[in-house]
Formats: sequence, C-alpha cells, structure tokens
Amino acid sequence: MQSISGHLIDLHQRKIYPSIVHIKNGEIENIETAKVDEVAEGYLLPGFVDAHVHIESSMLPPTEFGRLAVVHGTVATVSDPHEIANVLGVKGVEFMLEDAEKSPVKFCFGAPSCVPATGFETAGAVLNADDVTTLLQNPKIAYLSEMMNFPGVLFEDAEVMAKINAAKALGKPIDGHAPGLRGEAAKKYFSHGISTDHECFTYEEGKEKAELGVKILIREGSAARNFEALWQLINEFPEQMMFCSDDKHPDDLIKNHINALVARAIAKGCDLFDTLRIACLNPVEHYGLSVGLLKIGDAADLIRVKNLTDFEVLNTWIDGVLLAENGQTKLAYQATETPNQFVVLPKKTSDFNLFSDKKTVEVKVIQAWDGQIVTGNGKAILTVENESVTTDLSQDVLKIVVVNRYALNEKVAIGFVKGFGMTSGAIASSVAHDSHNIVAVGVDDTAICEAVNAVIAAKGGISAFDGKESKVLALPIAGLMSNANGYELAQTYADLDDWTKESLGATLRAPFMVLSFLALPVIPALKMTDLGLFDVEKFDFVEVM
Repeated sequence: MQSISGHLIDLHQRKIYPSIVHIKNGEIENIETAKVDEVAEGYLLPGFVDAHVHIESSMLPPTEFGRLAVVHGTVATVSDPHEIANVLGVKGVEFMLEDAEKSPVKFCFGAPSCVPATGFETAGAVLNADDVTTLLQNPKIAYLSEMMNFPGVLFEDAEVMAKINAAKALGKPIDGHAPGLRGEAAKKYFSHGISTDHECFTYEEGKEKAELGVKILIREGSAARNFEALWQLINEFPEQMMFCSDDKHPDDLIKNHINALVARAIAKGCDLFDTLRIACLNPVEHYGLSVGLLKIGDAADLIRVKNLTDFEVLNTWIDGVLLAENGQTKLAYQATETPNQFVVLPKKTSDFNLFSDKKTVEVKVIQAWDGQIVTGNGKAILTVENESVTTDLSQDVLKIVVVNRYALNEKVAIGFVKGFGMTSGAIASSVAHDSHNIVAVGVDDTAICEAVNAVIAAKGGISAFDGKESKVLALPIAGLMSNANGYELAQTYADLDDWTKESLGATLRAPFMVLSFLALPVIPALKMTDLGLFDVEKFDFVEVM
C-alpha cells in the first residue's frame, strides 16, 4: 500500500480539500479526507494530456518523448503517427506502437487518414482505405487521425468516405483538420462524424465550429501558436475544449508542455476547474483513454503541483509509480532502432538554378509568419543574372527548394519565400510536413546546395550552412527522429537553432519549425512541394513566375 497526501483538486465535484490517496497495485484504493496539517504541501490533480501531438516532431521516439514530458506532468498523449507513416507506411506506425510499449507514459495512437496528405507531393508510402481499416481494427489504435483532405470530405470521395465509415463502424472517434473552413462547408465537413479541430486560428472560427458541437483544441506548439486567439473559448465552451501542442521541438519540450497552457489560462482569469477539465478530463473522456482521473478504482495517474498559478510540477505518478520529481525524470534513456527510407543522391549547385531569359521577373512569394503554419501569397520583382533568377535580401526574398528524397535524382522544385530574415547561408531539413522530402531556404544556390547535401549525407536531419561551415543534426529514424538521449538532443538542437540566428541572421523564433511547414499543401495559402508551387486556396499548382 502506498499513500500520497496533498490538497486534492476534485474535478468531478469541483472542490479542493486535504486528502490522502491510498494506492494498491497501481490503482487508487481509497481517498481519505484529512486535516490540513496532516497532508503534504502542494496540490494533487489528474495528470495532463496532450490531446493532439505528432511525437515525431519532437525529433524523439515515444520512449524519449515520454521521458522528457513526465517532468511537466504529462501522463498521456493522443498521438497521430502521420509523419512516420508518410515515410514508412504501416511499418512506421508499428514502430511507434512498439517503441511506446517500452514507456509507462500512456500513448494513444490513431490510424493516419491521409497518407499522402494529397496527390500534390511525393510521399514514401500510401495508406489506402484497406490499410486504414486494418489499423483501426487493432485495439492499440484508438481513433482515425486528422482528416486533412477536407475537399475529399466535402465532395464525398469514395476512398475518404471508406476511411471515415470504417472508424464509424468500429465506434472510434474521427479527428478533424479544417483550417479556415467556415459556413456551409464547415457544416458539411463535420456532419460526417468528424468531431475535433485543432486548426482554428481565429476566435470567430473557433466559436463557429464549437457551436456546431465540434471539440476545439487550443494549440500551442513550436510553430503554430493559437492560444491568444482562442483562450476566451475556455470560458464559453469548457466541455468542448482541449489543449494540445501538435508539434513541439525538443528544446521547447524541455521547458514545458501542457502545464504552461494551464498556467496561461489561469493568468487570463479562466476558471480553475474548467481549465483543468480541459487539460486533464476532456481528452480522456473523448478518446476513451485508460488514464486515471483521481477516482477510487482508477489507475493512479496523478501529479503534484507546487501552486495554482505557475503549475510547477513537483511529482508525476503513472500507475502509482513515481516517474518525475522536482524537475528531474526518473526514466532511463533507451536506445532504439533506426528504420529509414532515404535514397536521393547528392545535388549540384546548378540543380537549384531557376532560369529566365529576361532581365527582371515578377515571382510569386510565400510569406512565412512567426508562430503560424498558414502562409501568405505575395509577389516580388527579382533580378536575373547569368540567366538565373536571384534572391533579394533587401526585400527579404530568399529561395525555397524541395528535393524528392524517395528518388535518386528527380528535378528540384524551386520558388521564393519571405519572412526568414536571413542575410547569409541556408538551412535545410528532412522534417517537411507531410511527405518529408528535403526543404531548404537560402540566400543563394551554393549555400542551398551545401545545406541540402549535409542532410543527404546524414540520411536525414536538419542542417545550416553559414557560407563557410555546415552543421547538421542527424535524424536516422525515418529522417524525422534521433535515437540519441533526449536531453542531449535538445541541447544540440538549441545550439544549432542559436547558430542559425547568430551566423545566418534568421529572425524567426523557430526557423526550422516554420521551414518544416512550408511544404504542407493542406494549409493556406501558398506552399512548395517537390512537384512545384501549390496554391492551397485554388487547390492546384501555380507558376512561380
């Protein structure tokens, strides 16, 4: 028998009272009301749940992600293995399930619904309706992951509807992904049983969808940050809200997780019980997670926080086992396998030339914004030198390229981007949602070639070249994740990120995270895939110039 005492936050009765929680065989056997002087300092509450995350974006496999996350009171995640599925297919999903089995953290995985996300890019695998149905039949798969192909839903594409109907037949939730979708189109999309959306980026959009009965996820990750736009919905729809990170790089995961969103909501004046319901209760109930909620008979999944303002986590228990204490994880590092698919050959500088026989050209420009994965659609006049279109640092217009990693030597897709602020060099990454080809941004073709080839030599990773020196962080698991110690990886990533800002002049808060979303052709407005420049609003390719 194990006993844990503190001021218990009872989310069911909406009360706080001194209690002693008695645990036996990993479950709560009894909760005893006590006197204030009989209990330890701090507040006991159910553990936090990240209601939507791509673990791959932490650059860590599940075991290491969990090892870092428990420090912040995270006991469970709702995880979409969409990223690795785009590289390795069903085998990638199986890798995530197998690795997660080695961790006490309660990972809930979905069946990726859109692999590839569209037909407008080259992925490493395809999951058809039969593949998705087979995955959904696996008891370890709890839901159908985000249905990004909202045009396919609106037009009732047969393959899309087969995946949705398979989830319905098995009684498993269906996650949504409909950025900016409003009015009758939104009504039709969600009428097909799609129950969530984590892509709202304005209060008005979030409220409209919540009024349709949709569960709205407030997302605060390393790139997309929607808390400020959506936090007021907490007060209006507490039973329909959840918190998520979606994508969180390792240096950010070391600092905080869902606990930071709770603290921010409380600082805004949101109700304590409503906020904690959103952080702890709603995801468990919506997805049917096997996560304890501090009731007799539940699994002993709970945390102790120091106070109810900054929610500093003092202890995390899962199934009654103490996994983190005073900011230190008690979980040991575990090495893992490194499945991959990376066949592209090294590139030449000339592969990145965009030719023109004019003296100047007008080009379409992707506008990148800090803290957003949506982009703008702009234009610029650029000079042509030696029949090659140049960049223009005075306009902050750089070149963006996408290289197919799944073929030996396909033609490179070339365009232009604004918003990085770089004054020299280039950065490149094989973390490029959703198909994870190599995406790079740079000031000239030589620099871009150096950065891209550094990623190719590592068989996946992120790199930067400052004009003289290349630095690379290798990601040998599908070109997405490292098999290194998570804390060491976080420091390596932070150092590379800092160097990119100091030596290359990048002004974005998270340049590599923003870079990773510039190849995602399901998020407005203008994106670059390995097949060319894509206008998401037209849902078709457009000419660069």
